[in-house]
Amino acid sequence: MGVVKNLDIKRYMGKWYEIASFPSFFQPKKGENTSAFYTLNEDGTVHVLNVTFVNGKKDSIEGTAYKADPKSDEAKLKVKFYVPPFLPIIPVTGDYWVLYIDEDYQYVLVGGPTKKYLWILCRQKHMDEEIYNMLEQKAKDLGYDVSKLHKTPQSDSRPEGEDVPQDKGIGWIKSLFGK
Repeated sequence: MGVVKNLDIKRYMGKWYEIASFPSFFQPKKGENTSAFYTLNEDGTVHVLNVTFVNGKKDSIEGTAYKADPKSDEAKLKVKFYVPPFLPIIPVTGDYWVLYIDEDYQYVLVGGPTKKYLWILCRQKHMDEEIYNMLEQKAKDLGYDVSKLHKTPQSDSRPEGEDVPQDKGIGWIKSLFGK
């Protein structure tokens, strides 16, 4: 499977908006205004903060990403989250493979070896349909069933409650139980 080589991790840092994804058991259902914040740690790992809004309530989960094989030039990462987030005791690790990124680091296609998960992310809340279609085709060419892609609603204005206390990880926990 094609994976980006020599990813410039410093350029990858920052905020990414979820444009579309495969629904998964570990992400809250009906999430809107979903985004990911990546910050480079001193040890070379990446701090991950995923934020979404469900029924107007902010929910988030934090984790750490790191290269699956430090000697490889491929952008195959592992992401580790601890559940429950409010009492982090159980590590949950998943694959995060950068399958495609544009040369300006403005949009990206992320998946993994099982093809069960797929994300289209962008630096902006909205993506040109032409770019979306190109990323969807790349995913299809890599063997992903793109009919499962679900577009993530992103509002043009800041979500209400963006800066208020949140249900830290509760939505992610509920999603594990099908809620």
